[in-house]
Amino acid sequence: MKLNRTEYQYMLKKESPPSPLGRNMLWAGVVGGLICVVGEAVSTFFRARGLDTDQSAAATAITMVFLGALLTGLHLYDKLAKHAGAGTLVPITGFANAIVSPAMEFKSEGYVLGLAAKLFTIAGPVLVYGVSASVLYGVVLAAMGG
Repeated sequence: MKLNRTEYQYMLKKESPPSPLGRNMLWAGVVGGLICVVGEAVSTFFRARGLDTDQSAAATAITMVFLGALLTGLHLYDKLAKHAGAGTLVPITGFANAIVSPAMEFKSEGYVLGLAAKLFTIAGPVLVYGVSASVLYGVVLAAMGG
């Protein structure tokens, strides 16, 4: 069966379910906001335990990345993302999910040669870019007398 563009567009429109864009955007905002509320609660917890603002920020980031990775490993983050859409992409937990999720596909090859190797293969470029960008930022800041 050979279709021209008009026929294809008609079939696509007929067979594709309508997308509830407004509801999807609202739900993504609510879920993303709730993830951020959890992050604020974690930050408040660390500040209440005596950490200063910088220490609390670092501890919160580490905790949120850990939670995102844990939920991905338990296959719960994907279930949340299926319903929340983009609301799970923006927060720091989305970063953890983006790193851990592809690595989980290689778990069958073993924890060391499969999961861990793939985790560092995926995380490597992200970490190299982050470290390189921070060094460049530091050099520029130092050159400007900051």
